[in-house]
Amino acid sequence: MSAMTLPALPEESFRRVLCVVAHPDDMEYGTSAAVARWTARGIEVGYLLLTRGEAGMPNPPEETARLRVAEQRAACAVVGVGHLTVLEHPDGVLVYGLDLRRDICREIRRFQPDVVYGGSFEVETPYGFDQADHRAAGLATLDAIRDAGNRWVFPEQIDDEGLEPHSVRWYLTPGMTDATHGVDVTGEPLRRGVASLEAHAAYLAALPDHPAPADFIPRFAAMSGKAMGVEHAVLFRAHDLQAPPELPAEATQD
Repeated sequence: MSAMTLPALPEESFRRVLCVVAHPDDMEYGTSAAVARWTARGIEVGYLLLTRGEAGMPNPPEETARLRVAEQRAACAVVGVGHLTVLEHPDGVLVYGLDLRRDICREIRRFQPDVVYGGSFEVETPYGFDQADHRAAGLATLDAIRDAGNRWVFPEQIDDEGLEPHSVRWYLTPGMTDATHGVDVTGEPLRRGVASLEAHAAYLAALPDHPAPADFIPRFAAMSGKAMGVEHAVLFRAHDLQAPPELPAEATQD
């Protein structure tokens, strides 16, 4: 094995994963193939959607919201996700702030995951400028992970709602750059991942010239697979939040 080959994410260290994204379909552009692998191995996965995606189609917003949530439920079923929470923050104008952090914190305390997956909060990605909702969701998720472990942050969730502080072990973000770990999704997980995006049929049909999921998801998964030395993979940047901090090299010198 090459010294440059990315290691597999240590799945033996977690039993429950919460994925936090802005919209219906955000999980299905590749990441859901990793979810399919996890659920097949008995790992429980929950999704938290911060909006109903009502601004994503030309239909009236309420009609779009109903349609997109229904398609998301179908996509969840394909990859074995039984826990779906959909909030009603406004699509397209998602605002980073205490309200968003509070809602994500509440779901972390409710679901008590070992792993939280959140989107990137970078302005620019390898595929262009990221959408504003994605950035707000990613940053709020990062902060809510810390909030969830502190009983003095949003204490009403503990005192009035009966929740408990919860400390997350792993924080994952997409491995678009500087990936640290990968998940081998060769075979059935990739097939289910493709099918999960196909479940958003009406949404995809409303996007001009959108490629068929089977045409591009395997291609990107194959590119990622090269980094792991496997046929198809999903890459992540993984942070072990419970690992001892790494000291700078000069601090360890005598």
